Amino acid sequence: MSYTRDIRIEFNHCDPAGIVFFPRYFEMINSMTENFFRDRLDYPFERIVLGERSSVPTVHLEIDFRAPSKLGEMVRFALEVTGLGRSSVDLRHRATGAGVVRLEAHQRLVWVDESGRAVAWPAELRTKLERDLITGANDERA
Repeated sequence: MSYTRDIRIEFNHCDPAGIVFFPRYFEMINSMTENFFRDRLDYPFERIVLGERSSVPTVHLEIDFRAPSKLGEMVRFALEVTGLGRSSVDLRHRATGAGVVRLEAHQRLVWVDESGRAVAWPAELRTKLERDLITGANDERA
């Protein structure tokens, strides 16, 4: 199942030519991930970081920029869970605007406890991630 959000391209996202400066896409992807945990999984980052003294750092991010996005455009970001391991989750991001794919990205997060070690997902969160796992895309990882 896909989680989507529309993001309007603002002046702060752009370079002097009025197109998205590529590092800003990393911030948008991070925002998508954080909001996915809050809105879809009902497991916000403040619960993870402040309440459980854990984290979900990105350990791998691969991105293809397909077409530029310009100031004022609305871009729809979609996030899908494509793999779930003992302590990791794979996410696919796709951003489109005006029917054109702007970017595609693959992100891997790992559940890390307060000691900094990768450990198994909490049972409640794992169940929620499994619910969103795309059937046939399970790629068991660590």
